[in-house]
Amino acid sequence: MYKTEKRKCGELFTRYRNNPILSASDWPYCVNSVFNAGATIVGDETLLLVRVEDRRGISHLTVARSKDGFSDWKVDSEPTFVPDPENYPEDIWGIEDPRITKLDEGDIWGITYTSYSAGGPLVSLATTRDFRQFKRLGSMTHPENKDAALFPCRFKGRWAMIHRPSTTFNLGAHIWISFSPDMTHWGEHRILIPARSGAWWDANKVGLNSPPLRTEEGWLILYHGVRQTAAGSLYRLGLALLDLDNPGKLIRRSDEWVFGPDQVYERMGDIADVVFPCGWVLDEKKDEIRLYYGAADTVMAVATASFKNVMNYIKSCPKVDVS
Repeated sequence: MYKTEKRKCGELFTRYRNNPILSASDWPYCVNSVFNAGATIVGDETLLLVRVEDRRGISHLTVARSKDGFSDWKVDSEPTFVPDPENYPEDIWGIEDPRITKLDEGDIWGITYTSYSAGGPLVSLATTRDFRQFKRLGSMTHPENKDAALFPCRFKGRWAMIHRPSTTFNLGAHIWISFSPDMTHWGEHRILIPARSGAWWDANKVGLNSPPLRTEEGWLILYHGVRQTAAGSLYRLGLALLDLDNPGKLIRRSDEWVFGPDQVYERMGDIADVVFPCGWVLDEKKDEIRLYYGAADTVMAVATASFKNVMNYIKSCPKVDVS
């Protein structure tokens, strides 16, 4: 049985006692850091699609697999999914931060990821059936845009995507939703979760973390807020709930953060004070959510929570005034 650390005050998730679960020393080839992995279940294994930064500073993606989701990770012997700037020039400075969605239509996964183009970061899409061969669908947005994930199903015949465009007008960076009939042409863009103002933990800049999780109460959303401090940026996590049939409708949103950097491996690294999940998995039989997160842009870690407790918490959060 795996062990967890004592949960911190106000936090829903409990860190795995043997964190970090993956680091550069676990890699079969020379790399700088491993972090910000997408997560899913494939057969009887937990699969992580890990962002790997090489010693040039360019990122690619590599698969790691585990039977229990905590230990004995088997890492692909070479990069699994690499930038292809010759055919996809938007990949010129690497590919980053994948989010994995198992689509309801067909035995296929959709993977959204950040392509770092010469014009800035943008969202790209690929699909796979086995995490060995991938079909690239190219860029989905223009720069600057990132923190994107697909919903697993259509809404009135249209696919939906959450993403986070940026602006140069100092008006804040908000979470948006868009719709598409074919995953190629996206429209009906609108703000879904706005960044708050002032001293809030999620003021001025927010972004999606793990893909939307379907529940009976609605779509559970995990997002990050970035607080600017005298020591730099501080990344913390909060929760929100969207309407099950209309994902463009925000129902509830946590006022407090539910998880933030605390441990040494989260507060010290290439980028200090960062916890950044790109994936989570739900084991309903165990009533357990496993949250996989990058720590300080350097290593991978995992934390767990009771699914029932998480849902009770979000249902106790303030309703959103849409008037």
